[in-house]
Amino acid sequence: MSIALPSPSFRSAPPLVSLTKAFPTPFKNVIATARTCYSARGIVRDEDIQTGFEPLAQSIYEAGHHTTYQHAHFQFALANVSRQFIWSFLHAHPFYNSEQVSQRYVPVKPGTYFIPALSGEALAVYEAAIARQFDAYRTLSERLQLVVAAEYRKLFSKHDPQHPKVRRKIEKRAMEVARYVLPVATFAYLYHTVSGITLLRYWRLCEQYDAPEETRAVVGAMVAALLAHDPLYQTVLEDPLPLEATLEFDFAGWGTSDGQRQVFRQEFDASLGGRISRLVDWKPQNETLLAAAVREVLGLPAAALSDDDAVALVLDPARNRLLGEKLNLTTHAKLTRALAHPHYTFRKKLSHTADSQDQRHRLTPGSRPLLVGHLDAEPDYETPALIHLDEQLERFYRETMARTWEAIGRLKALGVAASDAAYLLPNAVSIRFTESSDLLNLHHKHRMRLCYLAQEEIWRASVEEARQIREVNPRIGRWLLPPCGQRAAAGVRPICPEGERFCGVRVWKLDLMDYRRTF
Repeated sequence: MSIALPSPSFRSAPPLVSLTKAFPTPFKNVIATARTCYSARGIVRDEDIQTGFEPLAQSIYEAGHHTTYQHAHFQFALANVSRQFIWSFLHAHPFYNSEQVSQRYVPVKPGTYFIPALSGEALAVYEAAIARQFDAYRTLSERLQLVVAAEYRKLFSKHDPQHPKVRRKIEKRAMEVARYVLPVATFAYLYHTVSGITLLRYWRLCEQYDAPEETRAVVGAMVAALLAHDPLYQTVLEDPLPLEATLEFDFAGWGTSDGQRQVFRQEFDASLGGRISRLVDWKPQNETLLAAAVREVLGLPAAALSDDDAVALVLDPARNRLLGEKLNLTTHAKLTRALAHPHYTFRKKLSHTADSQDQRHRLTPGSRPLLVGHLDAEPDYETPALIHLDEQLERFYRETMARTWEAIGRLKALGVAASDAAYLLPNAVSIRFTESSDLLNLHHKHRMRLCYLAQEEIWRASVEEARQIREVNPRIGRWLLPPCGQRAAAGVRPICPEGERFCGVRVWKLDLMDYRRTF
């Protein structure tokens, strides 16, 4: 039941990993499900599996027949893990479910951050920088409340700003913006659930950037908990690929010049044309493809259902009442599965904290960066809209970012590894990537993120995306709506599903081109 990984040498509190829920006999279930495929006697159950199953388990594994390993799931409770690790590893793929503490709505406590294996001057520089970042977070959390209160009164002029519920809303909004100065080293805690095959993949690739040592430690603890629960997994457990064997290894140090990084950023940002998210590719026949797929499902010729009517049949909530449902049912209904055929690709730039939420839309996948390969001496970050509303706060914000990058530069001069120095990057650091999606999943994402309560950057990106889709595919784009727009068109009441969290704007009465938001 032992696993071989070096003991973590970082200085912060070790990750807390516990297996909270699991199948009782998960590995026997692998064999039971495999044998059921060829059983003339019906279902084979876990308790029917006795001894001598190892060759079959290994044969299935070696041949790549891994669906039998997907049935068993494992729920872990994780704490003392950094936002950097979560973004770069746990949430960088589609095969998981997480419920993570929110920095938008939960105050961040001081002293809760990852500390790499540093010593001497490097350690002093690192801890001083993080102390400044946490001080800046507290300062912004307090001073932003006046700015937020002013914007809140524009939307809710009849609300008493001193009412406890109103005060709490204002505090949360200020805190949501203030978190941009916090380091990606900041700890989080979460539930994280994966299948057996995903956990095996974690183990095989646990030595990779952007947080190699932390990733090894957390995944190692997860696998140790798995083997303690069911030692039979040792039958197929492979050793991790060494960091040096990963594709990214040769590009992950300080080797790439700052000049090359700066040219890359300039080229990328110029390609956005002033947008957060730019539509760079789409199928030329998206709308006719969708219409034809709808007719195929129904068995109708073109003369019986026009392209306009076919597209509206699946996207107009007045005709497709499933779009007004609380549950997202589009993947499970025959007609709406036709939405899987149109595709769109966007080039995007978001802050680390916004992208950490954006990547939770796992079926709109993106090729996110090797962040240590982007790190240089030039401050590179995003600024929330509310910061721009106060000149003094904006100056304070810029100064905080400048000092953070100065500390990163000092660590570089002291020979600190890029992956360790990257923990100082603020939540505001810019993430540049490309994201693609079929319409089925993009439609759901826009339904959630066109809501005025969505995180500011993701909302702005979603508005830009929906507008650009409307330009190239107007019959599709007209139906990319927030939840209130979908529900209003479907005749569902209440129109806003958020209750007392209502944003204060009757968005369902606005055209997409008129969407505006500062709060």
